[in-house]
Amino acid sequence: MIIEVKSLQEPGVEVFGTLTEAQLRNRLNAEMGIFIAESPKVIRVALHAGYEPLSLLCENKHIDGDAADIIKRCGDISVYTGSRALLAELTGYTLTRGVLCAMRRKPSPALADILKDARRVCVIDAVCDTTNIGAIFRSAAALGIDAVLLTRSSCDPLNRRAIRVSMGTIFLVPWTWLDNYDQLHDLGFKTAAMALSDDSIPLDDPILKQQERLAVIMGTEGDGLPKETIGHADYVVRIPMSHEVDSLNVAAAAAVAFWELR
Repeated sequence: MIIEVKSLQEPGVEVFGTLTEAQLRNRLNAEMGIFIAESPKVIRVALHAGYEPLSLLCENKHIDGDAADIIKRCGDISVYTGSRALLAELTGYTLTRGVLCAMRRKPSPALADILKDARRVCVIDAVCDTTNIGAIFRSAAALGIDAVLLTRSSCDPLNRRAIRVSMGTIFLVPWTWLDNYDQLHDLGFKTAAMALSDDSIPLDDPILKQQERLAVIMGTEGDGLPKETIGHADYVVRIPMSHEVDSLNVAAAAAVAFWELR
């Protein structure tokens, strides 16, 4: 059903404007929350991955253009449309490719289930920057990482910006939350903490590739990984660098590690 948005108070459009990411995530309950996918390409990836569309917001020109196949595929849901200026005022930003889709979250899978056949996984520890989260997922998908795990102190991967930066790859790589590192050891994984320390080994050390199951732990750029996490890891790993550079952006470091340890 096509609904022309005439004002910012149009019933049903609050999911695209006035509700915060936290409110979307916790609506009803954590497992039945909502997220926003942005741009036709990303929305198509989410639909293909089985996410349920709830409503669409798009510029007038995309009804019969970039969003036409999406609207047809989504069936009988509300499609809110209006001018580019009005929709930007509603959402607080200019829409990328002019289309947003509110979608139902899925329950978080059990850790043991997504790690059943995994050999190389990434753990994101307390990374809160949405751009970095999206970039890490994109590298994980491209470079053969079997799953991504996040500590509870990390940013929600289904944040709108994280999804957009990932180009929808957040829907392609299995992921869930990690409550403690003992869970990984119990499932037969060795852990490699990416950090600078006196006892670190270089990323190309042969012992790392010899591990049947390895979890690469990435931390924040400023504070790095907590001392407890580093001390509990089986290996502390550094990326050899030149010109007295001591570290890389966490997303860049993750891509290098994924490529080397694939």
